[in-house]
Amino acid sequence: MDPALSEAVRRGNPVVFFDVALGNAPLGRIKMELFKRECPKTVENFRQFCTGEYRRGDMPTGYKGSHFHRVIPDFMIQGGDFLKGDGTGRMSIYGDKFADESFAYKHTEPGLLSMANSGVDTNGCQFFITCAPCDWLDGKHVVFGKLLDPASLLVMRKIESVQTGAANKPKTPVTITECGEL
Repeated sequence: MDPALSEAVRRGNPVVFFDVALGNAPLGRIKMELFKRECPKTVENFRQFCTGEYRRGDMPTGYKGSHFHRVIPDFMIQGGDFLKGDGTGRMSIYGDKFADESFAYKHTEPGLLSMANSGVDTNGCQFFITCAPCDWLDGKHVVFGKLLDPASLLVMRKIESVQTGAANKPKTPVTITECGEL
């Protein structure tokens, strides 16, 4: 077993992954350790959208096939809007939205996984990954995980470098082609 994965498991934290493609070209795999002890509700929401365990009707609902719809170099890459694909869709496994859970972790470095929101207690399915320290987000967005290894950071950097157009939307779709739990 991968040493970083073993350490995350030893800490009792789930590890999930995204396989990502730019257009039809695979970019690689992003592995993420989720901070279960500090953010159990947030982690479970994200984990179920990664695995497809959450269902609407009989259909698995989640990140597979969705896009990173917003990319801002030296700031963050944002995804998770599998409802509308443009950053306006929101839902959670708990209903429309759920409360901010913990601000224990700060936006101190690249590779942190945080909830995107539209204000206090409006967490849903959207998330972002930091590409740089973003301390102005502390106390406003819940950090609930981190990229597990250097290979994952490299994939994040590849996404960060894609060409974007209006509203920081990638000109070529950046798609989560597969996702799940390791």
